[in-house]
Amino acid sequence: ETQDLSAEKRAEIERGYDDIVARGYAFHATLPDFGERKKGARGRLKQRPSKNLLIRLDRHKAQVLRFLENLNVPFTNNQGERDLRMQKLKQKISGCHRTSHGAQTFCRIRGFISTAKKRGLNTLTALADVLRGKSVFAHAADTG
Repeated sequence: ETQDLSAEKRAEIERGYDDIVARGYAFHATLPDFGERKKGARGRLKQRPSKNLLIRLDRHKAQVLRFLENLNVPFTNNQGERDLRMQKLKQKISGCHRTSHGAQTFCRIRGFISTAKKRGLNTLTALADVLRGKSVFAHAADTG
């Protein structure tokens, strides 16, 4: 069960976010131009990667702060990174999968394990159940 944030606490966090973004814009205003326009070139001048990030954070504030409205939304993407880490480690150690079928199988198993963990299931039990032909996630949805 999640507890909602008070309106005051949400407003405080939003003000802090706005302040950080405003300080970022103020800092970038003090810096010299990053890109130079080549003769005959058109379009926008190149900007620093940090300013591009600042603009995206400003433009997508609602999505960045989504966890304030719905506490079930994680405030980081660490889970997505963790889901990919094993694949990258396998690639680093062995260089690659031997076949594309092997890579697909590896990804399906890792995806299953990740989903089982996210749903609070015991990983070994879930793997054993699915190998026995049981519908693991349908049951988890009924009980949770």
